[in-house]
Amino acid sequence: MRLHTTTVLSLSALAVLALAGCSRGSAISSGPTSSPAVSVHPDGESAPASAPLSSTALARRLLDESDLRGDYTCMPQRTAAHDDVTVIGCPALAKIGGDPTTGTSLVFSRKAKASFTYTGGSNSELAEELYSDSAAKLSKGIGEIFDAMVSCPTYQVVSGSTVINVGTRVTAGPDLGDEQWSQLLTYSIGGQRSVVKQTAIRAGNVLVIVSGAPGLVDANLQEALAKAQAAF
Repeated sequence: MRLHTTTVLSLSALAVLALAGCSRGSAISSGPTSSPAVSVHPDGESAPASAPLSSTALARRLLDESDLRGDYTCMPQRTAAHDDVTVIGCPALAKIGGDPTTGTSLVFSRKAKASFTYTGGSNSELAEELYSDSAAKLSKGIGEIFDAMVSCPTYQVVSGSTVINVGTRVTAGPDLGDEQWSQLLTYSIGGQRSVVKQTAIRAGNVLVIVSGAPGLVDANLQEALAKAQAAF
């Protein structure tokens, strides 16, 4: 059985990128991740505050198949799972993910999601999430989640009878936006192994999170950020 990125993330109910499908709209997400934020404002100054974008405005800024320029297919909407989820071996992560249906720190009212599968030679998945709120709230929310995961390089997630072994490794964030977070997640289940890269970029009052096969994330992150910042 191939280990789908979307299956793993929805089962954990803790990954930053609960891949939700290509339909535009809102959904609650929660998650771990790992690595300190990197600011591009060494003088400590922050950009002027601006009003958060609506979920409708965010949806217009999501990547679509034409932006990806390849053999990408938009994935159907997945129904959010509400099974009991237990984290073993990472107290900080268990605490922050105590309510998998709300996700504690990463609850921003303005959000939009899309996910795609890439069939050009290998069957890989790519997902994007956009959030909008004040810069301070975005930074605090995503930062707490990344900090929780960095405290535990390995742990287990149990959902029903499924046990997922998870490993994390911090990676350098790209020099984009105002703050960056990035990591590699390794999921093992039923003898199968999957590596997922998660990168989050905050640019002003918008948070862009891209997740999936490492090469696909790296190839599409800059386009995702540019479209998220575009004027519509």
